[in-house]
Amino acid sequence: MKITFYGAAGRVTGSKHMLTTNDDERILLDCGMFQGEGREGDKLNRHFGFNPSALDCVILSHAHIDHSGLLPKLVKEGFRGPIYCNEATRDLCGLMLMDSAKIQKSDLKRVNKRRQKRGEEPLQSIYDEQDVIDTLKLFTTARNEQWFKVGKNCRAYFSPNAHILGSVAISLEWLTDGNSRTITYTGDIGRPGDTILQGPNAFPPSDYILCESTYGDRLHPPAEDAEIRLLQLVAETCVEKQGKIIIPAFSIDRTQEIIYMLDRLAFQRKLPNIKIYVDSPMSVEATAIMNRHREEFNQDILDYITRNGNPFDFPNLHYVAKVDESKKINDEQVPSIIISASGMAEAGRIKHHIANNIGNSNNTILLVGYATPDSLAGRLRDGVNPVRIFGEEYPVIARIAAMPYFSAHADYAEMIQYLSCQRKQDVKGIILVHGDQQALVAWKDRLLKEGYASVNIARMEETINLE
Repeated sequence: MKITFYGAAGRVTGSKHMLTTNDDERILLDCGMFQGEGREGDKLNRHFGFNPSALDCVILSHAHIDHSGLLPKLVKEGFRGPIYCNEATRDLCGLMLMDSAKIQKSDLKRVNKRRQKRGEEPLQSIYDEQDVIDTLKLFTTARNEQWFKVGKNCRAYFSPNAHILGSVAISLEWLTDGNSRTITYTGDIGRPGDTILQGPNAFPPSDYILCESTYGDRLHPPAEDAEIRLLQLVAETCVEKQGKIIIPAFSIDRTQEIIYMLDRLAFQRKLPNIKIYVDSPMSVEATAIMNRHREEFNQDILDYITRNGNPFDFPNLHYVAKVDESKKINDEQVPSIIISASGMAEAGRIKHHIANNIGNSNNTILLVGYATPDSLAGRLRDGVNPVRIFGEEYPVIARIAAMPYFSAHADYAEMIQYLSCQRKQDVKGIILVHGDQQALVAWKDRLLKEGYASVNIARMEETINLE
C-alpha cells in the first residue's frame, strides 16, 4: 500500500491524499482547493496531477473548501465513484460548493476584464453550477463511529473531531491474508471544549497516522479571555469611537461561534445597544443547517438552548441575504459589528466591507481565524500597507486586531492530547500534512520528543510506501 500527496503537503490548503491499495484500488482522502496562493494556487487548482477517472472513491473529512472544493472539477474530468461523508458534511457541501461555483463566475468577470486590457486570453471557470449538481448525486452518507465497507477489502470509520460541523477523522482498515492494517487521517483537528460541538473523540488504534500540523508551532491563549477581549474591542470601537468592527469569518462554525458568544453577552446584558449584521447568504444558510444537526452539539449549548432558546438569534442581530441590503450597511454611519465571509477575506462580501471601511481610523478590522500569508486577511495581519483589493491599492488606516481564541484548529498541546488515544509503540509512522514549513518542522520535532518512533513531513507529489 502506498500514499501520494497532491495537496496540503508543505502548505496548508488543497488537501488531496491518494491511497493505492495492494488490490490496486485508489482512494482519495479529501479533494480540496488551494486558497490564498494567488496565481500559483490557480495553476494548482487547474491540474490534479492524477487521472480522476482512475479513482475508485473519495472519502471526505469535512466541508471546508480547502478539503472539498475541487470535487466538482474531479467529476467534470471523469470521476464517477462514490463520495463518502456523513450527513452534516453532505448538507454543508451542497451549500459551499454551489457558492464556490458562483464566486468563481463573479471573480472571473473582473479578472478577465483586466486580462482583456492586457491582450491576454480569458480564463475559464474551474467548474460551474451544473458540475456541482452532478457531484452532489455521488455523495454517499455514513454514520459517525460505525464501520462501513469501502472497496474490496477495506472498511472505514468516522471519528468526530470538533473542527466544524460534520468534521471527522477517517480511519481505514484493510483485511488481507488474515492480517489487518489501519491508517487514520486526522483531517483538521478541532479543540477540546469547543463551545458548540462535541469532541474531539478518540479514533481507532492505527498503524499509520496522517496528521495535520496547522498550529504545530504554537499555543492558543486561554479561551475564557475571548469574551473579555471582544467586549473591550466593542467598547473602544463602537462606543468610544462610534465606529464599526468588520469581522472576516468562515461561514461555518466560526460565524456561529461568534454569534453564540454575542448571544450570551446580550442575554447577560453586557452588550451595548448596537446593530450586529451577519452579511453572508452562505452564513445564513449554514446557521440553519447547524440548527438541523443539533445531534453534534455538546451538552453545554443544548442546556443553553433549553434555558434561553435559539443560540443564534437575539435582539439587534440581523441576517442579511440580499445584495441591496448588504450595500445599505456600508451607507449607514452608525456603530455596528459586521460579520461576513470569507474568513481569509479572499472572496465574497467581506472584501467590499473591508474596502469601504479600511480608510477610517474609527473602525476596526478584527481577524479571528487562520489566514494564509498571501490572502487579504493574512496581509492585514502581517502589517502590509497599503493592500490591494479588487485591483486597487487601499491605505490601511483602520485598526487591525486579532483574536486567536476562535481558532478551530488545535494547538500543539491539544494535538498531543488528541493523539494520546494511541499506544506510541504501536504507531509505525506519522506523516505530517496541512501546515507551513515552520509549523511542520516544529511539530515533527515535538512528536519525536514525545516518543513517536517515525515522523515524516509529506512533500507535494511524493509517494510513501506503507509496510
